[in-house]
Amino acid sequence: MNQNLNLQDWNDLGRYIALAFGAIAVIIFLYHWLSLGMKKDPKSRYDFINKYEINNLWYASVVLLIAIGIYVNTLVPEGEVIWLAVRVFVTVMMGLIVGVIISNLLKFYYPFYVEKRLKKLRYTPRISPKTGKAMKLLSEDEEDVYLDEGMQAEENVFSVDYDVWIDEESGYTKIEKYAGHLIALQCPECNYQTLKVTKEEILESPTESDEGELMKFYKCDYCGYKERKAFRIAKLKQATGEESSV
Repeated sequence: MNQNLNLQDWNDLGRYIALAFGAIAVIIFLYHWLSLGMKKDPKSRYDFINKYEINNLWYASVVLLIAIGIYVNTLVPEGEVIWLAVRVFVTVMMGLIVGVIISNLLKFYYPFYVEKRLKKLRYTPRISPKTGKAMKLLSEDEEDVYLDEGMQAEENVFSVDYDVWIDEESGYTKIEKYAGHLIALQCPECNYQTLKVTKEEILESPTESDEGELMKFYKCDYCGYKERKAFRIAKLKQATGEESSV
């Protein structure tokens, strides 16, 4: 009778604890989407999604699993204490299994959805604060005029990618910096989006007369598949007399 009483006390307390964890999960989820909604600039939204979204969804999922696990163990009003221990053990095992499934979904499948959103945000026309009109995204050749030598060097080895937007009416420019490898590529062996660059080597440095060559080495974080690809590096721009005098 005393065990049953103690178990009922635990059930009552457990429901409050489960409710608290559930509330925390909802707060994490709402905080993420409210924070994202408050960011109006496409680049700010891009950076926030790229940096926080998967992690925040994972944290909310873990807290929610804990809430569900605790609540499930409060549904039996009576029973021996040993059976409570068994239920807790089974719940923990089931929670770990579900957690692994959610982790894999967020790690291997959800990035496909994230990549589409990031691509859309990256190429959404920027609005000029000078004229209020849509700006033009310059091509790789056109943008070099607006990048210093260090920025061009970063792009040449693919460590950083710069987008240059220009307001053709006022001449106002906006330069945005992106990681050279935004999202892991899809592995041809396991089809997961886990193929990442592990190393880059410049085989031939570019000159003003000849292109260079860059070798990139890839490895899949999931199945271990490896491959390498060669890329051409654009010739160095030859400085003109007019440019040198500026």
